[in-house]
Amino acid sequence: MDAGASVLLRRIAQITDAEPSREALASSAAGGRRVTYRELWTAVEQLAVRLRERGLEPGDRVALILGNQIEAAFAWYATWLAGGVVVPLNAQARAPDFARWLAHAEARFVVFEAGNADVLAALATMPSPPARVLVENAGFTLPEERLPSASPSPEGLAVVLYTSGTTGHPKGVMLSHENLTTNVDGIVRYLALTPADSTVTVLPFYYSYGASVLHTHLTTGARLVIEPNLVFPHVVVETIAKEKVSGFSGVPSTFALMLSRVKLEKYDLGSLRYLTQAGGGMPPALTQRVRAAFPDARLFVMYGQTEATARLTYLPPERLDEKLGGVGIPVPGVTIEVRREDGSRAGVRETGHVHARGKSIMLGFWKDPEQTARVLRDGWLDTGDMGFLDADGFLFLAGRRSDMIKTGAHRIHPAELEEVIHELEGIAEVAVVGVEDEVLGQAIKAFVVPKTSIEPHVIKAHCQKRLAVYKIPKFIELVTSLPKTASGKVQRAVLAKKNAPEESS
Repeated sequence: MDAGASVLLRRIAQITDAEPSREALASSAAGGRRVTYRELWTAVEQLAVRLRERGLEPGDRVALILGNQIEAAFAWYATWLAGGVVVPLNAQARAPDFARWLAHAEARFVVFEAGNADVLAALATMPSPPARVLVENAGFTLPEERLPSASPSPEGLAVVLYTSGTTGHPKGVMLSHENLTTNVDGIVRYLALTPADSTVTVLPFYYSYGASVLHTHLTTGARLVIEPNLVFPHVVVETIAKEKVSGFSGVPSTFALMLSRVKLEKYDLGSLRYLTQAGGGMPPALTQRVRAAFPDARLFVMYGQTEATARLTYLPPERLDEKLGGVGIPVPGVTIEVRREDGSRAGVRETGHVHARGKSIMLGFWKDPEQTARVLRDGWLDTGDMGFLDADGFLFLAGRRSDMIKTGAHRIHPAELEEVIHELEGIAEVAVVGVEDEVLGQAIKAFVVPKTSIEPHVIKAHCQKRLAVYKIPKFIELVTSLPKTASGKVQRAVLAKKNAPEESS
């Protein structure tokens, strides 16, 4: 392969040449399909040929609307090999979103499964729709030729990742090949990944966390076992045990669901070497339960953002007890700084605005220089998060600025309240938001998913023991689930729009 080609692609090609029969991908769907590195690379080359033959030029955007499936991996790497830019879109979205994203990205091609009615409906509304590349019968129709690789520069655009925002305006994060390589290298280093590792992944590849799991494992010669989703958590646990994987990654709700719905003691999970958690803060009580449930696995609590490729910090497992509630130290190559409102550096344990710098920080937002200028200044990313650094340089988060509840004269971070409610044994999940209040501006409301029978007054009584009066939720609503994005993050804006019930006693 050309020396100028994507570093990540070169690594996969080298693994293929050295160990072509090594298993790269497996899927519990489609009859338990398995793919070697040779088969992976052959499919990548052939799909790249097809894209080139149909007119793909270097820098063209290729939208991928695919669920968690083997073809999604083929499409990521084939796009790069052909010289294109990957635009992975949330496969669970509907036609209006697809049409808006495709138009905004100016996609030349769209890769999707035949018969996807929402994609077809979106294309029908577009004056100049992108060319279609279909996945049919668990695969592509591919030519037999091989393709000389394209040679993107390290600084060249590799991915445009659309993030979930609070407005309808598309927000596409631009990541370079260097961004991806730098972040992959940092994660591989602290996880100590080797070709002997393997993982079950339920995280979609159109989400930065899921894409990170894909790239870190395939570029080290490790193996990914794809589970399409977490609808049936016991099936995921069965796959972990059956495949004897060494790793598993999830967001807080992933682990909460597994702990509340699966009798983990029934399964042999001794093969697990590591667990990783990101995609939102995990309350300390849940962290402790996860560690107790998987005593032989090293638990890495992590923090990141799409705007930083994936990962910003990680908490070394051996420091978990000492730094419980923190998100750790910067990933190699990243610098973290906490600043006051005036931009000066905050003191030890002084809460302020979290900023990050490093080669994994995005190029900017696609076609949005104004928003880019608001969050990128002098090489620093304003993450939008609040937090503090302790005397050892470990980061502790206090929540998103946009999530802050303004009740009366007080400013309250939901994470603090959620941690307290999570201390109760009968709690599976909880989300705290501010709801409109004529007197206070906002009142505090807690949405609680119980895993055992529990009454709202019990939750409120616990809060009264642990929190200042102004932090006690005015409303507590028991629900069966919390609204989430495809990546598993709680949609606080959706909860905040719900009408407050009569006050719980």
